[in-house]
Amino acid sequence: MRIIVGADFVPTAENIGLFEAGDVDALFGEEIKQILSEADYRIFNLECALTDEDTPLMKAGVCLRAPTATIEGYRAAGVDMLGIANNHVLDHGYEGFLSTVNTIDKAGIARVGGGFSQEEASKPAFFELEGKRIGVYACCEHEFSWARDYGFGSNGFEPLDSLDEVAEAKAECDYLIVLYHGGKEHYRYPSPRLTKVCRRMAEKGADLVLCQHTHCIGTAEDHNGSRIVYGQGNFVFVKDKKEYPFEGWFTGMLVAVDITDEGVKYEYIPYELTDKGVRLSHDPSLLEGLYARSKEVEDDVVRAKKYAEFAAGMIGSRYVKRMVGHPIDDEFMMNSGKAIFHYMECEAHYEALHTGLKYMLGYPIFEDKVRK
Repeated sequence: MRIIVGADFVPTAENIGLFEAGDVDALFGEEIKQILSEADYRIFNLECALTDEDTPLMKAGVCLRAPTATIEGYRAAGVDMLGIANNHVLDHGYEGFLSTVNTIDKAGIARVGGGFSQEEASKPAFFELEGKRIGVYACCEHEFSWARDYGFGSNGFEPLDSLDEVAEAKAECDYLIVLYHGGKEHYRYPSPRLTKVCRRMAEKGADLVLCQHTHCIGTAEDHNGSRIVYGQGNFVFVKDKKEYPFEGWFTGMLVAVDITDEGVKYEYIPYELTDKGVRLSHDPSLLEGLYARSKEVEDDVVRAKKYAEFAAGMIGSRYVKRMVGHPIDDEFMMNSGKAIFHYMECEAHYEALHTGLKYMLGYPIFEDKVRK
């Protein structure tokens, strides 16, 4: 059997009409269309709300939305399951989430990673192929979408719960795929934390862990007999290349899982985004880059050092500048910098800072969830 898994799949202004018309020829081209049609099962991440009403959630960041009629593009592509554990599925609040779920269900497409309670959101999905039971567990990092916060939404990764849920899901199936929506956007390597999370999920029974959300092809490794892919890139998420500087946005790869009685094999299928959709790529450098980066960070010390250098660059260019509007200099680092570090590192300080700001900004807390 062959299972195809793709990452961020969202209609944008450039191709909404093609989605609504179900025009897979224009969206994918003949080669990608054939690859999808020959697979036995197709899984993608739905990176937006499907709703006809514009009711944006209060959040930091863009709110993504596509009309409900665009579901025809997913149907025409033969999508069997959509993951909804991500940072955009709740972008248009309860009504947008309800519309999204209803639209998926009416289209006859399975879904995983979200629901109208944390219990429902955390449930894995299962399907049968050639006498084997395949499981899918989906979760995401904390970014304005958790059912734990709102009472509806996505399944957030909480190690005290999620790792046990992975083990429980594996006990119910022959092969388990975990979709983890996290990692640093536009960064092609796994952080030490992401590495620890994904390896632990592999140790808990996940046969394949796929990290989505980074919008670029990253690295891959085998651990505990399982495959971990740290970044697939986008699938269909079209932007204007002239206005968007990150070149990694415009390439990605499908992950094909071939399961036989002899074992499991994986194939990476690279593609390039066009001004309307995607086309199969025959550029060998896309996978060569994946393998080279994976080799480069086989040593965890190198992996940690590379991430530290990346993070240090983000401190001055984005994080502190955005938080306090103060330039990074020696005086700042010796005073405010040390305080910020302390508050973020210490669990008690971090919890108080996080919860206090959340309450003051009017975001829902556990005892005061947004009502349906």
